[in-house]
Amino acid sequence: MNEKEKILVIDFGSQTTQLIARRIRELSVYSEIKACFTHLKEILEFHPKGIILSGGPSSVYDEDAPKIALEIFNLGIPILGICYGAQLMAHLLGGRVERSLKREFGQAQIQILRDNPLFKGLSPEKFYQVWMSHSDRVEALPIDFVSIAKTENSPYAAFMHLERPLFGVQFHPEVVHTEIGMTLLKNFVFEICKCTSSWNMPSFIEMAVQTIKNKVKEKEKVICALSGGIDSTVTALLVHKAIGERLIPIFVNNGLLRKGEAEEVLGLMKNLGLTVRYVDASSLFLERLKGITDPEVKRRIIGETFIEVFEKEAEKEEGIKYLAQGTLYPDVIESCSFRGPSARIKSHHNVGGLPEKMQLKLIEPLRELFKDEVRKIAELLGLPKKIIWRQPFPGPGLAVRIIGEITEEKLNILREADAIVQEEMLNSEWYYKVWQSFAVLLPIKTVGVMGDARTYEYVIAIRVVESQDAMTADWVRLPYDLLAKLANRIINEVKGVNRVVYDISSKPPATIEWE
Repeated sequence: MNEKEKILVIDFGSQTTQLIARRIRELSVYSEIKACFTHLKEILEFHPKGIILSGGPSSVYDEDAPKIALEIFNLGIPILGICYGAQLMAHLLGGRVERSLKREFGQAQIQILRDNPLFKGLSPEKFYQVWMSHSDRVEALPIDFVSIAKTENSPYAAFMHLERPLFGVQFHPEVVHTEIGMTLLKNFVFEICKCTSSWNMPSFIEMAVQTIKNKVKEKEKVICALSGGIDSTVTALLVHKAIGERLIPIFVNNGLLRKGEAEEVLGLMKNLGLTVRYVDASSLFLERLKGITDPEVKRRIIGETFIEVFEKEAEKEEGIKYLAQGTLYPDVIESCSFRGPSARIKSHHNVGGLPEKMQLKLIEPLRELFKDEVRKIAELLGLPKKIIWRQPFPGPGLAVRIIGEITEEKLNILREADAIVQEEMLNSEWYYKVWQSFAVLLPIKTVGVMGDARTYEYVIAIRVVESQDAMTADWVRLPYDLLAKLANRIINEVKGVNRVVYDISSKPPATIEWE
């Protein structure tokens, strides 16, 4: 990696901060995220060729609003402020930001007002669709700043300094709903920051392997939490490339797996040359989950129990100091404030569900990547299609797809229903067209008629979504005949179910998983 080719993203708490870094990486330029409270000295030591200030949920005039050192604007480094970042730039440099009389959320149309490097190649005679998410707006620009784009509601939808490389946009160029987003980011990275394409997934693999080598001392060993999904499998292969047989992959059966999953995963790992240790801890997990209905408590119990199992396994051998796991950025940003003041959505078992004190240190080489980036790495590592395009399965397993208390009866019902969903999605070739498809067992029973007799049984919800990175998702418009086949098979073949519904909610406002 060229050490001079870096774009730094300063996080002010936006749920799409990592999307900014990811878009920069898609341009083959290395990017990292640092918190808004990062000291100016550390920012300078990073040697960025450009800085992007992210959005965030705060208002710049709030007493506790996140800030950044004013000196950053005098460094001569190109800076692009996005949404809150743009408002903060204007506010700190002497402009005025106030609550807007008309909020802008979702689509808006912008018009370019003058030639400028940020909008190079775009026509001032056209209106372009962008994605807004703000209730404040810039009411007055600082001295020597000019407006370069407007919307019906925002006269300063984009602005720039007349002499210094300082730019701000009220909209979000990082999201796919902004049609000129990548053009804007390309212009900032290549035209304004003068970067060249010097970073890609092969270089990430090299960097990740070297980082693991430097972290794990010669006689130390690493256990890897292996689920058989692409994230944990890629993690295991990266660690294996770094330390060889000092890696001990462990597959834990937590009693919350899908039908036939343990046998399938162990077979796949054997074909990849990984010697996996199998641990059946299903009784322990199910005993601790007995009577638990709160989803956050479920996740915490599962996370803590996983760690307990891994630590017990670590005690069986000398030299085990680390636990490797396939944590991705969506897990992190939804679980906790990762680098800045982002809001927690839910705890993931391998992030927010971890105990405060652990005997093992963590290795998480994929922690700042999205699923599609991991798939690119998997292809480079030579993984089979079955693993690369295996749909995401939550770490807590079926525990977050059974709403309410978990019992053996409910697990058996959901396993059979979910197996039908997977089978029919594969048979219809829809499996590889969507992000996720699965069944959910609802905590209600409804009246039905089967064989001229009254029934009172459970409801299964089918959830099928399309997404690029799990940060946003939309429900899939499956063909009616496929939906009919899924419903008929589940009702006819799964004892204890007499009704099937289809989930047509998007993320946001819903999440992909029900809990």
